[in-house]
Amino acid sequence: MSAVLDVLWEDRDVRFDISPQQMKMRPGEVLIDCLESIEDTKGNNGDRGSYLLRETVTFLIATLPVGYNCIINITTRTANSKLRGQTEALYILTKCNNTRFEFIFTNVVPGSPRLFTSVIAVHRAYETSKMYRDLKLRSALIQNKQLRLLPREQIYDKINGVWNLSSDQGNLGTFFITNVRIVWHANMNDSFNVSIPYLQIRSIKVRDSKFGLALVIESSQQSGGYVLGFKIDPVEKLQEAVKEINSLHKVYSANPIFGVDYEMEEKPQSLEDLTVEQVQDDVEIEPGEQTDAFVVSFSQHDREPVFSEELGLAVEKLKDGFTLQGLWEVMT
Repeated sequence: MSAVLDVLWEDRDVRFDISPQQMKMRPGEVLIDCLESIEDTKGNNGDRGSYLLRETVTFLIATLPVGYNCIINITTRTANSKLRGQTEALYILTKCNNTRFEFIFTNVVPGSPRLFTSVIAVHRAYETSKMYRDLKLRSALIQNKQLRLLPREQIYDKINGVWNLSSDQGNLGTFFITNVRIVWHANMNDSFNVSIPYLQIRSIKVRDSKFGLALVIESSQQSGGYVLGFKIDPVEKLQEAVKEINSLHKVYSANPIFGVDYEMEEKPQSLEDLTVEQVQDDVEIEPGEQTDAFVVSFSQHDREPVFSEELGLAVEKLKDGFTLQGLWEVMT
């Protein structure tokens, strides 16, 4: 059975001008952060681009993916930006296929540290969660004869009496089958072990060997292309184990767990989220006597003037029912 995930390349490569199809996120992958005003200061100084910080495998500036596994060093130094002038920028030194690349990214938004904090924190989380993604030999996997579980990992089966066929005489040990990986360790020496993530499994088969029928797991080329053989007796138990591993591998392939658990403490809202539609106030003004008097005094100018003894002046003749005192109270 071939693994769907054998073509995973994002976290172990640096590519330029990738296609939109290659930019799509994989199943199980999470977009952690998105910044809209980032300048590729070294490659395209003066141009703004979108910066996508994805869960485990890559981050992008425009169409430039940089795999986390390629990163050698991340620092902050002063750079000369066409958009910001002399300002603090993110320097990323990488190595891919024996070629070194340096990238300089500048946040065009003044006073925002998100570019630095997000990249550094997620890269640290990636580095400390490689057990989810890398095949490991002779690691600190077992404690008191029990598997040290990873976050979100669950044990589905434990099989005793499993022979590792890596040597001529074989080594007797124990199998742990989880939702993330397969782990085997020798009973006599816990440090003699192997952890095989489903992410790196290329095929799972039953083959004939000099020890009889055996479970054979072939790992991906990027994990070393190992061929690991295990003997489980009786044959019925071997067939059950193969069926269970294939089933869990299929479930994992549909929705992988990459292992980087990181969430932004506070994500700034986008302009669309902050925009509020203007709503007309539902207010109804009820007219009163004083308001009528005020309106009348400004709207009717066709009446003949009369002498007012109160003011000693000529004024427009008031409409019946209105007085100068009433108009004065409205004005004050």
